[in-house]
Amino acid sequence: MAGRAARASGEEGSAEPAAVVRRNEVLLVGRVSGVPEERELPSGDALVSWRVVVDRPAPRRAPPPGVRPPTVDTLDCVAWTAPVRRTARGLLDGDVVAVEGALRRRFWRSGLGSASRTEVEVATLRRLSKRPR
Repeated sequence: MAGRAARASGEEGSAEPAAVVRRNEVLLVGRVSGVPEERELPSGDALVSWRVVVDRPAPRRAPPPGVRPPTVDTLDCVAWTAPVRRTARGLLDGDVVAVEGALRRRFWRSGLGSASRTEVEVATLRRLSKRPR
């Protein structure tokens, strides 16, 4: 009985402590790449999508000779709510933004079969600076 109570409380023998909180949170600061695209889905939902380019930190170890590691990541972002869509429509290529949201993977069927995409579903969006003119 004591073992069962210990496992339930997240102590000895448990694969995961009871205090672990699962979260799906994304915070990005990067440059807008391209012009945000607004579209309406067959369901009638509207969305605005754009890409954010985020610099990668330098690698901890030197790469093997002749191998050049990626220096940036390009992430697809999507805004579903009206306030975030409104802000996203005003973004320009090169603007620096802060994006907060959650990572989502969407699935759909197309003429070529099943498809999927991983993107950041944006909850808040702030323009930190406009692109240099």
